[in-house]
Amino acid sequence: MKRKGITLKLFLLTVVVFMCFYGMIILAHMLFFQDFYQKYKIKGVESALERFSEHYVNEDWSSHRASREAVKFMSENKSQLTIVDTDGDLTLNDPYHITLKQQDGTHVVVSLSFFMNTYGQELKAAAIDKGSTLTVWGALDQEQKDAPTVMYPFQITQMGFPSIGEDVDPSYADKVTGEVVERVLPRSKAWNTQQGLLFDALNELFPLKPSQEKKVKDMKLQKIDWTEPWSGTHNMVIIDPVKTKAGKTELLVSVTSLQEVQDTNNALQLFYLYLGIGGLILIIILSFFFSRLVSKPLIKLDKMAKRMVKLDFTVDSPVRQKDEIGNLSNSMLLMARNLEQALKELEEKNVQLLADMEQKNEMEKIQQDFFANASHELKTPLSIIKSFAEGLKDGIGANKQDHYFEVIVEEAEKMEGLLTDMLDLAKLEARTIKLRKTSFLLSDLIDKASNKLVYSLKEKELDVVIGSTKELPIVADYGWMEKVMLNFLVNSIRHAEKGSTISINIESDDHDTTFILRNRGDNIPEDTLDHIWKRFYRGELSRSRQTGGTGLGLSIAQQILDMHHCEYKVENLEDGVQFTILFTN
Repeated sequence: MKRKGITLKLFLLTVVVFMCFYGMIILAHMLFFQDFYQKYKIKGVESALERFSEHYVNEDWSSHRASREAVKFMSENKSQLTIVDTDGDLTLNDPYHITLKQQDGTHVVVSLSFFMNTYGQELKAAAIDKGSTLTVWGALDQEQKDAPTVMYPFQITQMGFPSIGEDVDPSYADKVTGEVVERVLPRSKAWNTQQGLLFDALNELFPLKPSQEKKVKDMKLQKIDWTEPWSGTHNMVIIDPVKTKAGKTELLVSVTSLQEVQDTNNALQLFYLYLGIGGLILIIILSFFFSRLVSKPLIKLDKMAKRMVKLDFTVDSPVRQKDEIGNLSNSMLLMARNLEQALKELEEKNVQLLADMEQKNEMEKIQQDFFANASHELKTPLSIIKSFAEGLKDGIGANKQDHYFEVIVEEAEKMEGLLTDMLDLAKLEARTIKLRKTSFLLSDLIDKASNKLVYSLKEKELDVVIGSTKELPIVADYGWMEKVMLNFLVNSIRHAEKGSTISINIESDDHDTTFILRNRGDNIPEDTLDHIWKRFYRGELSRSRQTGGTGLGLSIAQQILDMHHCEYKVENLEDGVQFTILFTN
């Protein structure tokens, strides 16, 4: 069965996620949006009305200030507002009005709320402002005592502009001409305000029902659903009773149209339909980007991984992107290089392991040789000591007893020397020795060491010649360094030609002191030069008790020199062998 590509999977996943999200939005919109939006809008108007009433009562606004604040309230909340008494009579001038000053100095307030419902655009185009001269035909209202004269206009004429309103029969209308001294009109964005709706609501609701009057007496805010009978629009009327400082109860009445909520809801339904179509088209487009941004890089990474499975780590970065896929590509590249390096190191370790195994086998062979040598060296003196001791026990002649005692002592000393070398080597390899360094001349130490070997030198007719150039003292452990020189001298004596000279040269400068020992004799085979320092190794395969030694001397010397951090080497000359040691001053 063919596997589905990752692009198709991403496409289907995106479609499912989008459809679930889209369905959730549609369902929430159908079930909750209209109710939520209505509550949100009414809550906002209610809060603003409470703030308005608080300032209105506490600050004791004038009629002019109250009109200004009412206009501000209506502009900010898109709701109508007026102030009435408990009978529904207005106590606040129409918020939207202009005040004309006649030639006799009297003022007439021209109410514009109803007029704006019909002629709002023409009134806005007329750009009436303070200082304009207007002629207004309408109906005068002078019923309110101690209140300015109010006119409800039928027609307004401004010089230089066409008349606004209906044709007027002069015999049935009042005429007022004057200069505009006050202008209270809505902001430019609020000219569609239906202030007349407020007065329709007042006519519909007043007088209040008994239950509503009770809430007014209890000073409780009440909200009333009201449907305008002519247009059928749904509105919310909020009545907030307040007690003025004069002790009079007034009602702040606000009318908020909820028709726009329903209109918005209908528009959003159509909008979501278009949004769904656009979303599907966008998903199809995104699938191609998925193929380029995700699928192709992953395919390259998959090929890279398959090559790595075959231990082929020689790859370049397949993806050059500054994102997670690019980071993954770089990480895989780094991993490939690390694995390649680790594989090379493993191969080197395998080679080293084989070498170590060969060395171990060689060491075991050397140890076996050493044990054979050691057992031979111990067996022979033990056999001699045993036979000579038995001779003494059997009562040999008195003239031979001294010789027997000398042989027994000599063989015991050889056994003691072998055991001492073995113990010294064990202590040196365990690094349990603490060096006691002092300053001394190397030539003095060599002179004393050669004096201890005077009988061995005399036996082979050898001479030791010590030469020094600007020799400086070295800092080392005198006792252990003496053992090094004794082992070198003994080794040189053992392999030097009879009657030859062992030469020792010591040279110093500001930084180093160089010790060079030369003897004349057989060369060391080149393939065994590196082995002479190893423990248990002995170059004298004949195992002669006179010339073979124990094979521990140079190994002990090596351990001591390493503890002193000295550099050393051995090399063949044309007629012998040379040992070199470099001491750091």
